[in-house]
Amino acid sequence: MENRYRLKKNGAFQYVYHRGKSASRRDLVMLYAKSKSVKVGFSVSKKVGNAVTRNLVKRRLRECFRPYLGDVKNGLYIVVARPSAAGTTYQSLSRQTEELLRKLQAFRSENSHPADEEGNRV
Repeated sequence: MENRYRLKKNGAFQYVYHRGKSASRRDLVMLYAKSKSVKVGFSVSKKVGNAVTRNLVKRRLRECFRPYLGDVKNGLYIVVARPSAAGTTYQSLSRQTEELLRKLQAFRSENSHPADEEGNRV
């Protein structure tokens, strides 16, 4: 994911935590707050595992969110990994990411993301 899309500042994270709306699934929680541009942050605590495991989960989450960057509304997004995310496959995380974006109504138009039978993007 490009640097311009990354949410980095602690103040921005705190703003989303306090003002944003959230949605959750088994392994992920996503928070969203309106903004002028798209920025995405990822939060993976030490409860998820050691540094190697946390970095693996963050890389997977960045790749799960990247295809949707052009299709989501402007705003600040935070994806929080629950401890169970460490043992989950990439496909499951990708599916949960899309479900959370739909639940938060984050897509510019609902028809912008057709899915095939397996739930993968076409």
